[in-house]
Amino acid sequence: MDTARARHAARLRARRRRAQARARWLALGLVTGLGAISVLLLSAFGTGGGGGGTPSGPSSLPPPAATVLPEPVVLATVGNLRVQSPVAHGETTAIGFHGSEPDAYVLHPAGPQANEGLLARLWHRITGSSRSGPAWYQLEGGPLRTLDVGAVAGTDVYSPVDGTVVAIRDQVVSGRVVGAEIELRPQTAPSLVVTVRNVRPDRALSVGANVAAGSSKLGTVADIAAVERQALARFASDRGNNVSIQVYPSANLRVP
Repeated sequence: MDTARARHAARLRARRRRAQARARWLALGLVTGLGAISVLLLSAFGTGGGGGGTPSGPSSLPPPAATVLPEPVVLATVGNLRVQSPVAHGETTAIGFHGSEPDAYVLHPAGPQANEGLLARLWHRITGSSRSGPAWYQLEGGPLRTLDVGAVAGTDVYSPVDGTVVAIRDQVVSGRVVGAEIELRPQTAPSLVVTVRNVRPDRALSVGANVAAGSSKLGTVADIAAVERQALARFASDRGNNVSIQVYPSANLRVP
């Protein structure tokens, strides 16, 4: 039977349960707060006595800035030979193709022609034959045997292929030495010779040296525009200064 005494006892038990629950929540909140304070103190002062916990000394100095190398961007192909850009992408002012001596091989550009006619562009789009490489300009008619990679005079020039330096000779224009012609024998196509012109060769470069595409420095861009008008000047800054590349049969190698 529900008596007044039983109801009073039930109320006492309920109050004790509520009091115990409050005590447990209070203890949990206290422990959580202490943990958060400890984390903040460790973050603020660290273990080494310096601000932000960063150790002092030479090991905390930032590394030196890395040399900007050309991205591995293929600009042209000749058979299985892939000719990469000799200049870093951000330093290239324009890319052009044009004719040259008939004994040089015809180059096949990797990207689309920027100054192609409207009908040709439409045809490529309809047939799905559009190219996704760097855009280039055709500088004159005829077979495309020369690749000009525009860059400001003094820009670093790197090898466009993996291979070996087989010749370095003065490049003479109008009786004036304006740079050098550097001939490379590609590792993947030893029957060919890649000629790189309009370059002031690096002093450390020598015949017989092995070079790697995009990482071995050949020299810097010569100011060829100071002595000879460049066709690339119509599309590039710095009067069209450029690195000029051609590919020949190895039988055409001219030993200096």
